[in-house]
Amino acid sequence: MKKTILFLTFFSFTLITFAQGFKVSSSGEKTFNFTDKGKRNQASFYSSTPLEDITGLTNDVNGKITLTVNNIKSIKGEFFVTTASIKTGIDLRDEHLRDENWLDAAKYPEIKFSLKEINEVKQLADNRLQVKFSGDFTLKGITKKISGEATLTYLVESEQTKQRAPGDLLGVQAKFKVNLSDFGIKNKIVGQKVAEVVEVSVNMVGSSAM
Repeated sequence: MKKTILFLTFFSFTLITFAQGFKVSSSGEKTFNFTDKGKRNQASFYSSTPLEDITGLTNDVNGKITLTVNNIKSIKGEFFVTTASIKTGIDLRDEHLRDENWLDAAKYPEIKFSLKEINEVKQLADNRLQVKFSGDFTLKGITKKISGEATLTYLVESEQTKQRAPGDLLGVQAKFKVNLSDFGIKNKIVGQKVAEVVEVSVNMVGSSAM
């Protein structure tokens, strides 16, 4: 009996010691909704070539993340971007961006990312973590595994955070790279050369009360 108690105590201590997560007053499992009627959440891509740099931006970002507050490796989530909502600042270029040779917005109206795994965790502060992640990225009906880096910031509900949204908030700043040829995309828009690999950035805040 004593051995059993000692084993359970050691097992519980091991889980607490090696679990990495947010050290905040909230606890348990939380689900954060990233739908933002104010359109403050955003995702962008950046292409750099000797001739021209191109940036595409959308504020139509939706999705959810579920995690256990003190165990970040429990995290799972899915995010969607409306393909036709991506803008580059030039109307003609946007038309080509949406056509079948590029993103084919008519046939594939959404771009999707499914978060599968946290691979590395660095504690920046009690409420802030730097992580490396991997997941499934779906573009033009093709799904490939991608990896990236993110900073996650947990804000327990307060009078200040309520100005943004009710409930606890989770801020996500993430970056990953996409190889266009993996998704059958020609790296030209209106005759302009686009980088074969583009960098995608995400900056968004989700609420546990939405």
